[in-house]
Amino acid sequence: MTNLLNDNTLDTFPKLLLKHASQRSNHDAIREKDLGIWQSWSWAEAAAEVRALACGLASLGLKRGDKLAIVGDNRPRLYWGMTAAQSLGAIPVPLYQDSVADEMAYVLDNADVKIALGEDQEQVDKVLEIKQRCPQIEHIIFDDIRGLRDYDQAFLHNYETLQQTGRDFDQQHPDFYQQEVDAGSGEDIAIMLYTSGTTGKPKGVVLTNDNCVITARNGIIREGLTADEEVLAYLPMAWVGDNLFSYAQSYVAGFCVSCPENGATVANDLREIGPSYYFAPPRIYENMLTQVMIRMEDAAAIKRRVFRFFMDHAAKVGVKILNGESVSLKDSLLYKLGNILVYGPLKDVLGLRRTKLAYTAGEAIGPEIFDFYRSLGINIKQLYGQTECMVFICVQPDGEVFADTVGTPAIDVEIDIDDNGEILYRSPGVFHSYYKNPESTASTKNEDGWVLTGDAGYFDEKNGHLKIIDRAKDVGKLNDGTMFAPKYIENKLKFFSFVKEAVLFGNERDYSTAFINIDLDAVGNWAERNNLAYSGYIDLAAQPEIYQLVKDCVDKVNADLAKDSRLGKSQIHRFLILHKELDADDGELTRTRKVRRKFVAERYETLVDALYSGIDECHVKTEVTFEDGRTGMLEADVKISNAECYPLESSTQEAAA
Repeated sequence: MTNLLNDNTLDTFPKLLLKHASQRSNHDAIREKDLGIWQSWSWAEAAAEVRALACGLASLGLKRGDKLAIVGDNRPRLYWGMTAAQSLGAIPVPLYQDSVADEMAYVLDNADVKIALGEDQEQVDKVLEIKQRCPQIEHIIFDDIRGLRDYDQAFLHNYETLQQTGRDFDQQHPDFYQQEVDAGSGEDIAIMLYTSGTTGKPKGVVLTNDNCVITARNGIIREGLTADEEVLAYLPMAWVGDNLFSYAQSYVAGFCVSCPENGATVANDLREIGPSYYFAPPRIYENMLTQVMIRMEDAAAIKRRVFRFFMDHAAKVGVKILNGESVSLKDSLLYKLGNILVYGPLKDVLGLRRTKLAYTAGEAIGPEIFDFYRSLGINIKQLYGQTECMVFICVQPDGEVFADTVGTPAIDVEIDIDDNGEILYRSPGVFHSYYKNPESTASTKNEDGWVLTGDAGYFDEKNGHLKIIDRAKDVGKLNDGTMFAPKYIENKLKFFSFVKEAVLFGNERDYSTAFINIDLDAVGNWAERNNLAYSGYIDLAAQPEIYQLVKDCVDKVNADLAKDSRLGKSQIHRFLILHKELDADDGELTRTRKVRRKFVAERYETLVDALYSGIDECHVKTEVTFEDGRTGMLEADVKISNAECYPLESSTQEAAA
């Protein structure tokens, strides 16, 4: 693999694929679990599949610069679709598989998609529904034929049939495929990924082969990754992280990627694969820990005592051992015993026994959760990235892992902080442009190649690591001039397993308030163990005992804020538990589960006003979208609770003054 890392002629993914097929032909490139059985394809087999599909796409008229939309779960054939398009100089445009038809219509139209590749009937039906609004779509290809046998439109093509057409095309034009691959270069567009659209319409981020390949290579070098890694590809293919970890780095390093059977089997598939290299957003780590704790509460008393004893010991010495620091012989032996009795079996249950490197990003992760995994010997680290730079901006170095920072600049990345506290960066991964949006491109990337992240932060004076405070546009002020950083406080709330989502208000107000979404699994389990009956989310969210449970979390956050010289006065005075979960289908979240803050504030304006009016209850009606697409109304009397606010500590008051 060292030769591949040093070979600058391998500047596109099709070239990398052919190199692996030549040098490591029998090594596994990708797997998929189907009907409970893992199926594998070697690099040589994957290369043959891509070649046949590329020639099939060429027979449909796909050529250099054209766009191929790809939508579905993580499937080898969909990843091959990306490489096949890139082989022809065309541009893959992955879409979120849970997008509704209207959301897909915007991307398909904006991206000028010529051909769409869908996984199954569900995705094909969505494209068919909007095809008249996207007349530039000439062909639709499907992978899974179930439910589609009676579809007779001439522009519909079975994946396997198209590959056979491609093989026939290849026989007639034997030099065509290699010539197309050779014509590609690092400067060519490799992929177009759409942003989540938190504040408006999604933007198409145009990334070159150099952006993707060089960034992937630098990440591999920094972490010492090899061709022997195992990765589970379960995150959306439309998300930049999946394109880095499950695609770009796999092609550069040559490691095998495994696709789970479906979303419901991910946990089991994770345990079976036992990835050595793993990425998950904080919410997944939190959910995994919540499930462990729920199961332990239901375990026998002696098992609970053994678990708590060894976890207390891990909390004391586990992180030191992971960092290579010295501990006493007694502590070392006790930790090894704990590994046999508790830590090892627990990591098996989580599917992380073989994990030598784990990342998390996207949101802040709770210190307790962070330390829990690291105390087990799992090298979980935070990184900071954006779609606009193919992920990597900062990464935590081994042995310098802190819960409140995002690390130091990645290889070849420069970082600057402007006078307003906004973070800027330059790197080989900096995106080419926003598609058909020169105004946004110019406002995000200046003439010197510096990208304005929109995030506010600073470098910690003690360790030189970058700290993220909030989105720069979201940082405001209370009426008394106190800095108001809602995301920072929301993340503190979400560190608690009972809190699934939080939305803060306070800019140009006298004090901070909050909407809370409870985590139904964690709170529901707590309710059952405490003999608290409930009929569903709305009923549970309104229970006085649950309000007290959430109040305890809010109070702890306030106590922590009282120690902060910058944010001490922005403690939460009042909060409510929303009567429904924030949902992407209702427009309240993006498809990557980021809160659309402005939309939520407008949608629940009545509740926001109630938080500042002094009343203790507010009646609300909300239109919701059900899973089958139907809409309906939810009505509820939402209670409002006061939180405990704490005096600022003396040192904090002096610093604020």
